[in-house]
Amino acid sequence: MAGAAVPPTRPLRVLVVDDEAPALEELTWLLGQDDRIGTVRRASSGAEALRVLDGEPVDVVFCDIKMPGLDGLDLARVLARFAHRPQVVFVTAYDRHAIDAFDLRATDYVMKPVRAARLGEAVRRVVEAAGTAADSGARTEDETIAVELGGVTRFVQRSQVRYVEAHGDYARLHTATSSHLVRIPLTTLEERWADAGFVRIHRSTLVALPHVDEIRVDGGRCAVRLGDRVLQVSRRHTKELRDRLVRAASLTRESR
Repeated sequence: MAGAAVPPTRPLRVLVVDDEAPALEELTWLLGQDDRIGTVRRASSGAEALRVLDGEPVDVVFCDIKMPGLDGLDLARVLARFAHRPQVVFVTAYDRHAIDAFDLRATDYVMKPVRAARLGEAVRRVVEAAGTAADSGARTEDETIAVELGGVTRFVQRSQVRYVEAHGDYARLHTATSSHLVRIPLTTLEERWADAGFVRIHRSTLVALPHVDEIRVDGGRCAVRLGDRVLQVSRRHTKELRDRLVRAASLTRESR
C-alpha cells in the first residue's frame, strides 16, 4: 500500500477491532504495509478494545460493526465520551449502517472485502483529519457524509455541499454536480455545521457561505447566488445573513 505524499508528524497509533480472526489478521497485515502507520494493536471484541484503550491511547480505531456484545456502533458511542476521542473508521460487510456512522462522526466507512487501495484512502482521511486537528487545536476536519445512490453507498465531503434543503425528517444535499437525500433533519445539520459556515436563509434552506458568489437585494428582498443557482432569503433571516457575512469579511481583513 502506498504511503502518504506528506506523512503525519508521527506514525499513527492504530487499534483494529473485529470478532472474526481472519478479518482481524488481514486488516492488521494491510495496515502494517502502510508507512503512515506505526503501532497496530488488536482486539477481538468491543470490551477487549476498551481494555486496550485503558492501557494506552490510540489515534484511530478501525472496527467491525456487527460483533457480539458491544458492537462497533456501541463502541463508537463510548469513544465519543473520551476526553481525547480517537478517530473511528468502520470496516464492515453491511452498508445499511452508513447513516449511523455519519451520526457518530466516523472518519470513514470501508466495505468488506477490504481492498488495499480503499484502505489507503481511509488512512489518508485519518491523516488529513489529524493534521487539521493539530493545526486548529480541535476536531474541525471536513466531514464525510455517506449517501445512497442507486443502491450503492457513496461519500460526499461537507466542503462540497453548496446548500441544503429540508425534506421532512430528511435533508437534500446539493453539490455543484449532484444532489443526495440523507436521513438527517435540517436542524441537526444547522447546529453541527454552523462552525463550517452554514447559515439558514429560509426555514427550509441552509447555504454554505464559502460557496456564496453574490448577494442581491431588489425591492427589499434578498437573494444569494451560488454558481448558476439563485436562492431567495426570507425576510426573517436576511439580517442574520448580512451579519454573518460582515463578520466573515472582518475576520478576513484582520487575518491579512
